[in-house]
Amino acid sequence: MLLNPLDAVREDLKDNGIIPDVIPAEPPFHPKALLVVTFPNGQEALLGNTLTKTDTADEPTVVFTPVPDINDEATYTLVMTDPDAPSRENPKFREWRHWVVTGVKAPTTSAIESDNLVAQLTKSAVTPYHPPAPPPGTGKHRYVILLYQEPSVDFSIPADAPERKNEPANRKNWKAAGFADNYGLKLVGVNYFVVVGE
Repeated sequence: MLLNPLDAVREDLKDNGIIPDVIPAEPPFHPKALLVVTFPNGQEALLGNTLTKTDTADEPTVVFTPVPDINDEATYTLVMTDPDAPSRENPKFREWRHWVVTGVKAPTTSAIESDNLVAQLTKSAVTPYHPPAPPPGTGKHRYVILLYQEPSVDFSIPADAPERKNEPANRKNWKAAGFADNYGLKLVGVNYFVVVGE
């Protein structure tokens, strides 16, 4: 039996441990959008493909399919996290927060008509992009990109929130699911890629 693309994403996330390592197994996650992540050099995240530190050195662009039954004015939060810090075998720093951006908007109708499907980042990053840098000898690290629907268009992260503390020591042992629960964010799309610490 063939799976539709969104079901295929969910199955891949389960098969590769993103569920439950980043996304809780309960309640079951049902993707609502396909998420395309492209780095400036043209490399894309393709549900677990291997990229290099060089490929992922600069902040990517994001495209996502329209989310059914959601107002066109909806805003989203984008997160990138590493559940394999410092290694998948010893994830004592799970999760390491790499990027948090709020106020992300789907492209406007006029942009879609001109084939510009890139999501609009309307605010400065809460957690500026920190490229993958898995330590040597730590094997494969999964870098998970999560797209959450925000509870309102005026959503913002408080100035004293942990997500605004961006020294390396403040980025470890963070939990995307806890962050989402805390702010009423609803997960709608996921993608991920792998970088090997060698």
